[in-house]
Amino acid sequence: MSLFGLGSRFAPIQLPKPCFCLADPLFFALCRNQKTFRPKKNAPSGSKGAKLQKHIDATLGSGNLREAVRLPPGEDINEWLAVNTVDFFNQVNILYGTLTEFCTANNCPTMSAGPKYEYRWADGVTIKKPIEVSAPKYVEYLMDWIEAQLDDEAIFPQKLGAPFPPNFRDVVKTIFKRLFRVYAHIYHSHFQKIVNLKEEAHLNTCFKHFVLFTWEFRLIDKGELAPLSDLVDSILQL
Repeated sequence: MSLFGLGSRFAPIQLPKPCFCLADPLFFALCRNQKTFRPKKNAPSGSKGAKLQKHIDATLGSGNLREAVRLPPGEDINEWLAVNTVDFFNQVNILYGTLTEFCTANNCPTMSAGPKYEYRWADGVTIKKPIEVSAPKYVEYLMDWIEAQLDDEAIFPQKLGAPFPPNFRDVVKTIFKRLFRVYAHIYHSHFQKIVNLKEEAHLNTCFKHFVLFTWEFRLIDKGELAPLSDLVDSILQL
């Protein structure tokens, strides 16, 4: 019996099919009746966002995810992190959107990733002390918080040539750390439903892309990945 007692269903993590771009109809097919958790965000428009987004789509289309996550030669790392942060936010948003009718306060009264890991919410502003909330409430708080960061031009500048703040990488790391928690919750609490919906290949490929990107730029501490350590190690081949 393998990870989470789900047998060989976790095996197809080495997938030839790339994680599709957000314009791909297959991505929107994940959301039955075109239902998403919230509207798709666009890449920063005032930077090289459109150019970098095209590069992401092209390299993902090649099927080589390890190549797709690398910083393109001559590009600014902050621009690359910014465009990909929007992209991964959209991916998680859409994947979770397929589960909103199943991930409810009754079914998921805490934001957990198995019996050993529970996440509490705090944003340091309106909620300074971590509070216990249901999984859907946690994700709602999280998506609202990420959207606020993405919309804040002092953090994610829109104008060409506008500087990124000194703490930009720290903000990006916090976003990715918290997006990982959504993946961890989906795998631990809703993977069988994903299998029933025949979405496991899409989930696995998107998670592989996510892990390779965060590992390439050291955006998540190894300890934070513990709830899915076996799956992460199989992706990274550690």
